[in-house]
Amino acid sequence: MSSNKYLSEQEAKELIKEIGRRMFAKGFVAANDGNISCKIDDNIILTTCTGVSKGYLTDEMIVKMDLDGNILEGVRKPSSEVKMHIRVYKENPEALAVTHAHPPVSTAFAVAGIALDTPILPEGVVQLGAVPVAKYATPGTQQVPDSIAPFCKDYNAVLLANHGALTWGKNLIEAYYRMESVEYYATLLMITGKFLGKQNVLSNDQIKDLVDIRTSLGTKKGGIPVGVDVPTNDKDVLPNVK
Repeated sequence: MSSNKYLSEQEAKELIKEIGRRMFAKGFVAANDGNISCKIDDNIILTTCTGVSKGYLTDEMIVKMDLDGNILEGVRKPSSEVKMHIRVYKENPEALAVTHAHPPVSTAFAVAGIALDTPILPEGVVQLGAVPVAKYATPGTQQVPDSIAPFCKDYNAVLLANHGALTWGKNLIEAYYRMESVEYYATLLMITGKFLGKQNVLSNDQIKDLVDIRTSLGTKKGGIPVGVDVPTNDKDVLPNVK
């Protein structure tokens, strides 16, 4: 039975196309990379088909399926990676939308096998928490949904080893914004850790306050990254002037 928590089929199609354009414009996908899906009923999803650029989606490139993997409507085949979307929905009943892309910096962390778990940014703690790396799985196989299953309930995103990033949320916008947040978080970790060579990590008390904010906003999952005991950012830094 559908409810007002779901978009109509046409509303969902329009938003999937818009998010595809945004992913493409930001360089989160190349060629035919990535896929997007959302639930439009308790057991029905819309998802992007295989072999198309997400920057040029049309209604005909969006397939209707049930959560058993049966195609209900559509002339094209869904992406083989829809298996991991379906697994998210089955593992996490709160998830109503999923996005998968290959943003360059966060994908580099996935290739290096480095989790996004250094708390340097309030928005990172509030919007994501920590982002684990799921072990390598051959794209398109059952190994992929099996690899992400342990993370679907307790986190808001996961990096796929040597592959890319996967995010989910209560709606398409939240799922996509989390993809943007994953890439921004990874970029700041790279810049501060590798180029500047210095990171003022948030303290555990500061993180607790941020987790309280996250909870008040309705997000109870994401993990709590480990900070430092003594704040390193509680003093003004004055410029060197005469």
